[in-house]
Amino acid sequence: MIVREEPDGSLVLINQTEHAKISGLFAAHWGNVEFARPHPYEPVVRAAVFHDAGWYRYETSPRYDAATGKTPSFTQVPLDRPQLDAFQWAIDWLTGIDPYAGLLINKHRTGLWRGRYGAITHPPHPNAPNLGPTVESFIAENEAQQRAQEQALDPTELGVNYQLLQFWDLLSLYFCVRPPYQQFVEPVPKSYRAGEGVRVDLMPLGDGRVSIDPYPFDLPSLPIRIPCRRLPTTKFADEAAFRAAYFQALPRLMRFELVPMY
Repeated sequence: MIVREEPDGSLVLINQTEHAKISGLFAAHWGNVEFARPHPYEPVVRAAVFHDAGWYRYETSPRYDAATGKTPSFTQVPLDRPQLDAFQWAIDWLTGIDPYAGLLINKHRTGLWRGRYGAITHPPHPNAPNLGPTVESFIAENEAQQRAQEQALDPTELGVNYQLLQFWDLLSLYFCVRPPYQQFVEPVPKSYRAGEGVRVDLMPLGDGRVSIDPYPFDLPSLPIRIPCRRLPTTKFADEAAFRAAYFQALPRLMRFELVPMY
């Protein structure tokens, strides 16, 4: 759950699974005269859409912290056995449908604890410290599964697709975590040639419009609609009050548009 405390005292909640669908939108429309279309297309787009399926279980009953009266954001959720099992379920579920897509979300999950395997240098994503033996075992078992699957695949193509997935994830988070701001991401692949990547700049233009340079999509501009919940306060008397507010909140849409830099 992406948790945003707004200046007016309200709370905006965005499900991780909704954030992932926005990543999938970027993947589905990626490619033009400058940027290569993803390939294999369907598995790569499918991985982007479902890369956070491991959060479906959490979204049925998000946590409440009695000490603060608040609900934690996704980076603060404890990596306990139920959550790790949910991550594993998502990997196994998608692998059973589409092994290539399953491999990509497997690498995405373990890579979040390994500095995204160095695929993106800015913004930096450091290795997670002090993960503990349970998480380290989860990583080791899944990385072994990844190595077995990778033997039959083109390593350059897979590396580019993993790197693209990291960019689409970051681009979606850019819109979900806070209001748009000046930012850049690098390196972002333009082709499937090894070692080729560019800096991509993001600049808010007002009224929800954000320029992206160079422009990577197959539409003249790309509209973005992010489902969210807005709760009237950031703190709640108890878990029951928070859960009631969570389920009763009317769905809303955050609206943005990615446009070329003119």
